[in-house]
Amino acid sequence: MRSLWKGAITFGLIYVPVKIYAATEKKDIKFNYLHKKCHTAIQYRRFCPYCDTEVELDEIVRGYEYEKGRYITMMEDELDLLPGEKNRSVDILDFVDMHQIDPVYFDRSYYFAPGEGGKKVYELLRRAMEETKRAAIARVTLRNRESMAIIRPGPGVLIMETMFYADEVRSVDKIEEIGGDVALHENEVKMAVSLIENLSTDFNPAKYTNAYREKLHEVIQAKISGREVVEKPVAAQAENVVDLMTALKASIELAKEQRGKKRKPGRAGAGKQKTAGENS
Repeated sequence: MRSLWKGAITFGLIYVPVKIYAATEKKDIKFNYLHKKCHTAIQYRRFCPYCDTEVELDEIVRGYEYEKGRYITMMEDELDLLPGEKNRSVDILDFVDMHQIDPVYFDRSYYFAPGEGGKKVYELLRRAMEETKRAAIARVTLRNRESMAIIRPGPGVLIMETMFYADEVRSVDKIEEIGGDVALHENEVKMAVSLIENLSTDFNPAKYTNAYREKLHEVIQAKISGREVVEKPVAAQAENVVDLMTALKASIELAKEQRGKKRKPGRAGAGKQKTAGENS
């Protein structure tokens, strides 16, 4: 795996040489836009409608629209003078309790690896953070953009999440449908809690797959090989249950039954009567 960035984590007088690696990758299936008539890929041009001409890359500058249709321009050398643009350090500002941070602030994930000669101090920082159960709030510059970030200890690795600033996270107060008084019966809350407890398990990310991507891949492979794509019939939807308590009770029983099947796969279904909707 190729590192994206080389620099150092700094806090106090401690200097930890590190490399940064992307921790995630998108695996969405990408499509090109084609001309329907001849299946030729569509080209996108850099075109100025005022001058009625195509524009070369060296003729393009960055512009900020401060009023509708009015811009100020910024040259690359002006951007280079801004603080942090060429910074190669991850500056730790504070250590905090990880559980105090709402995940809505997280943006992208990265792995830190120790740089040359930095293994011992890297592991010292990771282990100290692990034992104190603390994460570090830091300032980092990636791809010419300064970001706030959180550094947390993982199994044998330091993980960094770039974060949104407070003014970039929208307030829920602006959503009209949220808030207000909702009348809940005590038994409804108890039943909902019971349902959650029956559906609770340890988190295993490998358990969850992208069903849409898998199905799309099947369709693409079928088209490549010239096979006809046959869709499975959609199962009939269950009738709406008006009584909330009835729905909760039925959901709890179903959760218990499914959990029992997982624990005793050899005896699953033995002596059980088929429910409505199962194949006869």
